[in-house]
Amino acid sequence: MNVLGFIGGSGIYKLEFLTEIKEHQIKSSFGEPSGPIIEGKIDNNTVYFLSRHGEGHTLSPSSINYCANIDCLKQVGVTDLISLSAVGSLKDNLKPGTFVIVDQFIDRTINRKKSFFDKGIVAHVPMAHPTCEVLMNLSKNICENIKINYSFGGTYLAMEGPQFSTYAESNLYIDWGCDVVGMTNMPEAKLAREAEIRYCSISMVTDYDCWHPDHDKVDLSMIIKTLNDNVDNSKNFIKNFSSKYYEGVSFENDNTSNILDTSIITKKEFWDKNLENNLSNILKRYKKNSNASK
Repeated sequence: MNVLGFIGGSGIYKLEFLTEIKEHQIKSSFGEPSGPIIEGKIDNNTVYFLSRHGEGHTLSPSSINYCANIDCLKQVGVTDLISLSAVGSLKDNLKPGTFVIVDQFIDRTINRKKSFFDKGIVAHVPMAHPTCEVLMNLSKNICENIKINYSFGGTYLAMEGPQFSTYAESNLYIDWGCDVVGMTNMPEAKLAREAEIRYCSISMVTDYDCWHPDHDKVDLSMIIKTLNDNVDNSKNFIKNFSSKYYEGVSFENDNTSNILDTSIITKKEFWDKNLENNLSNILKRYKKNSNASK
């Protein structure tokens, strides 16, 4: 059974249109998530929502517990995750207000735990194609249907933050061919893959990064206005996306849901028992499948 979840970035702290709301205060062996997992319904379809920065935006990008967030979403059964994030543009044609349906990442974060797997159980999940093409195509269709200006495909440069780029860094990212710069999609996308959750990044442009000649003419009030406009569009996107998703989509050519079958290299007899216990949610399907095949 496919189950849809959303992670909301800057400005997206709650979904007022959900009905039959339940709050799940879930514990993770990796620590505290950003907040409760919100369960609710859109047109009688169940979705789950997590505010990445916490209600009131109390968590900086570097202090978010990405492992706990993904682990808790896995616990409630999420199989498909849409990440909504505010980003800066590195391209002239990606104007503020544009939704970029990202398909690649460059990870420049340095202070974050980036894997569930540690000493004792080693796994190497492939990341050549870090986002789900099926979810990307559905996102494209939704943006077209509700007339949101979008760009299909693009490279997201994940920087540590919380400071913004220097002018030299901004131009370096452009030279690398990046399209947008943000602070939160890594290691989120990597951890979702390890948890066998299909991932799609909707990066919403709030401003041009500091490389742009008009950057100094942009003040905070202009950025906040764009952010608020993006939030309104993102909530419309969420409502329409969930309806189409639950009409039925095929993931037959996507192997994310069983990626661990070909990624864990440590033989089971050598597994560290404490880490295995911590990974009980992440490994649940894998262990069941391994036991059944014996």
